[in-house]
Amino acid sequence: MSELNLSRNTIHFAEPLPLQSGAILPNYDLVIETYGKLNAAKSNAVLICHALNASHHVAGPNPDNTSDIGWWDNMVGPGKPVNTDHFFVIGVNNLGSCFGSTGPMSINPATNTFYGADFPVITVEDWVNTQARLADKLGIRRFAAVMGGSLGGMQAIAWAIHFPKRIGHCIAVASTPKLSAQNIAFNEVARNAILSDPDFHGGNYYAHGVVPKSGLRLARMVGHITYLSDDDMAKKFGRELQRSAGASPEYRFSFDVEFEVESYLRHQGEKFSTYFDANTYLLITRALDYFDPARRSEGSLSRALAEVQAKFLVISFVTDWRFPPNRSREIVEALLVNKSTVTYAEIDAPHGHDAFLLDDARYHNLIRSYFQAMDEAKV
Repeated sequence: MSELNLSRNTIHFAEPLPLQSGAILPNYDLVIETYGKLNAAKSNAVLICHALNASHHVAGPNPDNTSDIGWWDNMVGPGKPVNTDHFFVIGVNNLGSCFGSTGPMSINPATNTFYGADFPVITVEDWVNTQARLADKLGIRRFAAVMGGSLGGMQAIAWAIHFPKRIGHCIAVASTPKLSAQNIAFNEVARNAILSDPDFHGGNYYAHGVVPKSGLRLARMVGHITYLSDDDMAKKFGRELQRSAGASPEYRFSFDVEFEVESYLRHQGEKFSTYFDANTYLLITRALDYFDPARRSEGSLSRALAEVQAKFLVISFVTDWRFPPNRSREIVEALLVNKSTVTYAEIDAPHGHDAFLLDDARYHNLIRSYFQAMDEAKV
């Protein structure tokens, strides 16, 4: 096996970007990381699309902080399921994020101050357009595969629809063709936690030197509950009380942390509030809400997917109640109507929505076999 061969770059785009909202970004930057080597034919490139709170840092130790390991490090690297000994993998930080690409924390050239609340609303399709421009800059006319989990899977699907000749394989894991009303409701509760934080200041909190940490903490707690299955939470925490050694096992009859699951959620919320941006959270959850490729096809997903040329791998997890298997099966059934090539796996992993990020031998072996077959076929 070779080294991971990690490289990080900031790519500047001087040409204006029209957005689906009608707004136009005059210019922007995208931060990317690449792993492995691009072959002479530039035919072995794989684009990894990130989910809500992730970034361009997909694999390996962060060059700026070696204790920060890439969010899909168990999936991408030398000898791993997406094998960088054979594939050139690109991780891109999406527009509107808070990890280096242009977003609300960037300077608005029109005002010479932070964009803040003035950063325009963005969509999955806007991200895919920027990723296509990135591919152009790198001289990549066609990706061997575009792959993502959750919101990243939505981007992979959008790639297959909007750039059918530029993608060989679409790999959508724990994803959905659109959010349910329940999912939109969860996002709205999380956004309202941020919007109602006194430190939010209408989205212009940068100028006040504060962070709406309370809102971010609560938003993350709400979101995190939906990422885990009931069985997984029961196994991890049950109804165990949060007690130090030797403390009384009785209830304290207070509103302080009483159960271990409460302590866990507060810890996750606190950690999230130290590194994520509130405006970015609003933007990305709204992009999730808006994604609905069938909307412009009179609600017909099969019609929306009629022109795709990519081969599909769709994976769901039985205990994922955020994006349950029946939503993945909608994608599969729409593809089959069009006689598209699709492989589908439904994996009985106990971890809920987060299963796409975790180790599971069946899941990883499937991805490994799929990419090995891609490599052998050279398509």
